[in-house]
Amino acid sequence: MDADRNRLLSGAGGSDRITENAGVPVPDPRADHDDVNGEPLETHLLGLVDFDAALALQERTIYDLSGRDDRLGTLLICEHPPEITLGRDASRRDLLVSEEELAAREIPVRWTPRGGGAIIHAPGQLAIYPLLPLERLGLGVHEHRRRLEGALVAVCHELRLAAKRRESEPGVWTRYGQAAYFGAAVKSWVSCHGAYLNVTIDPGFLKLVAATPNEPSTSLQALRLRPVSMNQVREAVIRHVAEAFGYRRTHTYVGHPLLVRTRRRICTNA
Repeated sequence: MDADRNRLLSGAGGSDRITENAGVPVPDPRADHDDVNGEPLETHLLGLVDFDAALALQERTIYDLSGRDDRLGTLLICEHPPEITLGRDASRRDLLVSEEELAAREIPVRWTPRGGGAIIHAPGQLAIYPLLPLERLGLGVHEHRRRLEGALVAVCHELRLAAKRRESEPGVWTRYGQAAYFGAAVKSWVSCHGAYLNVTIDPGFLKLVAATPNEPSTSLQALRLRPVSMNQVREAVIRHVAEAFGYRRTHTYVGHPLLVRTRRRICTNA
């Protein structure tokens, strides 16, 4: 594998509060939904994170949130190295290339306990994991999906991109294909996993799986003439997710003190 096609997945855990002076403004959403009694949405920007590390952090967060009696929520936002996950609705027939070819490219394939189908993860795609106490928020599974997808539709509209959700099929859709995937789960009435928004992902990765049968996938970058800023999209995601679930305050941090990172070489191009 050529050196210029690799990136080191590395870094130390940490939890530094983001301020406006750090270049990333702390969002101050104005919620249209019911206020959640002043509890904040604790948001952690994790950067490029191995899938297993993100799963472990979600499990620990679920344990912490399930033992509380308030409406505090956590939002994890990250990118993953190339990997294909298969949800409960997926089949190996959703793979558009052989598993031998994927192994040669060092792209793992794994089953994961979430809803949805086959999803390709890679740098340039935002993984959006809202860990929310659904029962205490008075939300069911379908309403959770509606609000999260609606937040991502609002992000697209803010970028002047036409997008919509479909009641019959999870995700966010544009004229040229699916731009975001929904695949969530609920444990102890705390939501986990979530949604994946294609921002600047290499389009070659999107040709490796059929996320929705007979439907193409696309990215925000492919739909715009101008470059898309990942920082701008992250900030919009935080703001619209907070608004969708009724959080009027967010506390935003870089990293997480409980995140255990790994270090390995990855391919960043399809």
